[in-house]
Amino acid sequence: MYLGKKIVVVMPAYNAAKTLRRTHDEVIEQGVVDLVIVVDDGSGDETVSVARQLPKTQVIVHARNLGYGGNQKTCYRAALATGADIVIMVHPDYQYTPKLMPAMVAMIANGLYPCVLGSRILGGYALRGGMPWWKYLANRLLTLVENILVGAKLGEWHTGYRAFSREVLERVPWQENSDDFVFDNQMLAQIFWAGFAVAEVSCPTRYFAEASSINFRRSVRYGFGCLGTGFRFRLARWKVVKIRLFPANLRMPDELGHA
Repeated sequence: MYLGKKIVVVMPAYNAAKTLRRTHDEVIEQGVVDLVIVVDDGSGDETVSVARQLPKTQVIVHARNLGYGGNQKTCYRAALATGADIVIMVHPDYQYTPKLMPAMVAMIANGLYPCVLGSRILGGYALRGGMPWWKYLANRLLTLVENILVGAKLGEWHTGYRAFSREVLERVPWQENSDDFVFDNQMLAQIFWAGFAVAEVSCPTRYFAEASSINFRRSVRYGFGCLGTGFRFRLARWKVVKIRLFPANLRMPDELGHA
């Protein structure tokens, strides 16, 4: 608990047996987390057996692989069902440090921001942490285009380290999003569409053999999906077409809030 608010960490897991325990242990060490929810998405390794040995942990197992977005949908449904006030999503591959969780929680619990992202780009940590140069360039280019299309000023749109207030998860229609990797991008665009302010904290990252990563082909597919999300956002804001991901009944101020 923090300021009377229940803090739940969700981990969308797929073949994360080698890094899950390290990530979990560091999460618990921060002293602000009430519960960890690990959702296994049909892993072929020992992810489930490792998760079931961890304290303060609820384990959910998908009978078949539902995809990264499908996994997150289960994560957020489960977190809300436990009565979570603040939900932090972090990959269990130990790429992002859980040591930032107290700061992220404090920013939300004190009413400063309803959404906080851990950015690999701010502070110049991405390349120093081992991010491949082509992924860095793609990240920077996509982020630039998406900022223009959405009207935001984020340092990075593509982080897998995000904290949300309960209000964000209850209002944003993330259930309508893709079950693939573009889910993250769609959800962030929806958060801006709803008028929520978004903050970023600089996050050191680690790239190593066990850290999760998508291959070049899926990265290209993801990139086009992100661009598609941005263009649909812009068309919906111009009221050219109606887009299911961006319903008109959500608050949409003239000036989008952002950090």
